[in-house]
Amino acid sequence: MSFVHSFIPLTVDGTAVEIAAIHRDGERAPILFLHGFGSTKEDYADIVLHPAFDGHAFIAYDAPGCGESQCADLATINIPFLLETALQVLAQFKVERFHLVGHSMGGLTALMLAHRFPERVLSFTDIEGNIAPEDCFLSRQIVDFPAEDPEAFFSAFIARTRQAPAYASALYSASLRHKVRAGAVRGIFQSMVELSDNADLMGKFLGLPCPKMFMYGEQNAGLSYLAHIQANGVRLAPIAQCGHFPMYSNPVAMWQAIADFLRT
Repeated sequence: MSFVHSFIPLTVDGTAVEIAAIHRDGERAPILFLHGFGSTKEDYADIVLHPAFDGHAFIAYDAPGCGESQCADLATINIPFLLETALQVLAQFKVERFHLVGHSMGGLTALMLAHRFPERVLSFTDIEGNIAPEDCFLSRQIVDFPAEDPEAFFSAFIARTRQAPAYASALYSASLRHKVRAGAVRGIFQSMVELSDNADLMGKFLGLPCPKMFMYGEQNAGLSYLAHIQANGVRLAPIAQCGHFPMYSNPVAMWQAIADFLRT
């Protein structure tokens, strides 16, 4: 079964947006996918090729200012704005309860969504979403390498990412300029840093009542909190030959881990 590609006009916090989404109906509980910074809904399109997910409804969409989605005021985009966008998308599709999968920026947005409406989330797969200050290795560059001009910052960010010694970083950097508008970067990164440093994300994550899985690439096995969250009931899903981007480096292992988690 394939998916439907739709454009959805919304008004989020007074700002006009048009959301590009891929989705399908199904008799099994829907899955909401939220992509990371510099990625798009297509990170998750292969769900239709994996028989383990047959029958699952799903929604994946480009965040405002990313991919094919549009936003009338890029400066308004931050994590709270992305949270409100997610709520409106769920309302458009009349989805009340759902499995939640979020990567990086999308993982943080997903965490804030699950914390706000815990009764709606059936399970949460967090793919290296921010739960501690150390997770801001991309977003904290807005502080560590400041630049007044958004285009100048973004160009330098892309150059640094291209040379990063991590799986898929060069591949990721090659499409950044096509997948996110430079004017959206500052608000997203600043809010990610602010929340990671000051919003007790760890407490929010561990406090969620739904089953939780934290997925991470083997290059990031040194994250200081892995043993702690495992001891508090979180399933760990290490992905071999992978850094921050399992959907690029080892998608077979990523989909298998998600399928196994949803079956439990």
